[in-house]
Amino acid sequence: MADDLSAPLQSRTRRRREAQVRRASGGLPLARLGAALIVVILAVTGGWLIVFDDPGGGRPVAEAPIGTPHDGNSVAGQVAAAPGRATITPDPQQYPVAPGAAATATTPASGSVIEPGIDNPFGIDPDLVEESEHGPLPRSSAAGNTPFAAYKRPLDAPLAAGRPAVAVVVVGLGINEAGSVEAIDRLPDAVSLAFAPYGRALEDVAATARRAGHEIFLEIPLEPFDYPDNDPGPQTLLTGAEPRANLDKLFWLLSRFGGYAGVVNNMGARFTASGVDFAPVMEELGLRGLGYLDDGSSNRSLSAQLAAANKVPFSRADMTLDANPDSAAILSALADLEARARQSGGAIGVISALPVSIRTVSEWAQTLEAKNITLVPASALMK
Repeated sequence: MADDLSAPLQSRTRRRREAQVRRASGGLPLARLGAALIVVILAVTGGWLIVFDDPGGGRPVAEAPIGTPHDGNSVAGQVAAAPGRATITPDPQQYPVAPGAAATATTPASGSVIEPGIDNPFGIDPDLVEESEHGPLPRSSAAGNTPFAAYKRPLDAPLAAGRPAVAVVVVGLGINEAGSVEAIDRLPDAVSLAFAPYGRALEDVAATARRAGHEIFLEIPLEPFDYPDNDPGPQTLLTGAEPRANLDKLFWLLSRFGGYAGVVNNMGARFTASGVDFAPVMEELGLRGLGYLDDGSSNRSLSAQLAAANKVPFSRADMTLDANPDSAAILSALADLEARARQSGGAIGVISALPVSIRTVSEWAQTLEAKNITLVPASALMK
C-alpha cells in the first residue's frame, strides 16, 4: 500500500529534475551532443591523415643520408655510419699544425676556405678525414693521397749508401699525460711515438708530439692467447667475433685522435695468427691508406702476408729494447739493434714509455753520429 501511494510522487519528482536539466542545457540532449562531437573529431583526424599523409602529426623530421666511406670492404661499408667522404671542419685543438703540413683547397662545413699550399690551423688535410658515428676517421683521398704519406716524418736527408739506419718506436704513450709530455721533450724528433687509445688528454698530447716533429702511430689492442687474463684494454679485437663487430671496434679506435701515419699492435698473438679474423682489419687499413707496424712479439703473426696482399706499408720490429727495464740492459739491447742495422741496412726497436727507457734512449741517440749510424723514423723502414 505504501509503495502504491508513493509511486506517483517519485514519478513527479523525476520529471521535475529532468525538466530542470533540459532548461540548463538550453533544451538540447547532452548525450547526443557528446556523441556528435566525438564523430566530428574522428572525421577531422581521418581527413587530415588522408589529405596530408603525415603519420608524424606535423612533427619536424630530419633526414640524414647514410653512405659507405669506400667501396672495397663490403662489411666495413655496412658498419660505417658515415655520410660518405663528407668534408668536415677539424677541431683546431684536436688537429694542430704539423711541421710542413699544408692544406688542399676545400670548403669546410663552416664555409671558410682553406687555401692550398698554406699552413692552416688544423694540421690535418681535411680531404683525409671522414666523419663516422664514432668521430673523425682517417681515409685515403679521391686523388690518391694517404694518411701514411701525409703524416710520416720526412727524412732530414737521404739515407747515405752503406750507412746503417736504426728506428726506435716508443709505445704506451698517452695514458700518463705528464710522462708522455716529458718523453716528447726529451727524445729526438726522429724517434717515432705510439699512443694507446685511452688517455683523457690523448688528443692534446698527440698534438704536442706532432708539433715537436715526431711522427705518431696509434696502438690497437688485439687478443693475446691468454685473454682475458691478459687484457690489452677496452675495444680489444677478438678472434671468433663477427667481422662487423671487430670493424666497429676498429673504427672506435681509429677515431681517438688524428694525424697518425699508421697503427701498431698491442699484444695480439692469437688475433694476428688468425687469417679469418685479421684479414678484414688489414683490408680496412689498406683502404684507408694507413701503415701497419708489427711489434715483433709473435712469430706466428700473419701481418707481413696480409699487409702485402692489401698494399699496406709495413715493417716488423726486430726486437724489444727494454724487456729488462734496466739502463745497462737497455744499452746492451740498443747495441744489438745497431749490429742488426749494420748487417741488414736497417733495424727497428720497440721500447716502452718507462722513464728509464726514455732517459736511456735519449742519451744513446747522441752517440749515433760518431758511430756513423742514422736515426730515422719508423716509416723510413716500412715497405
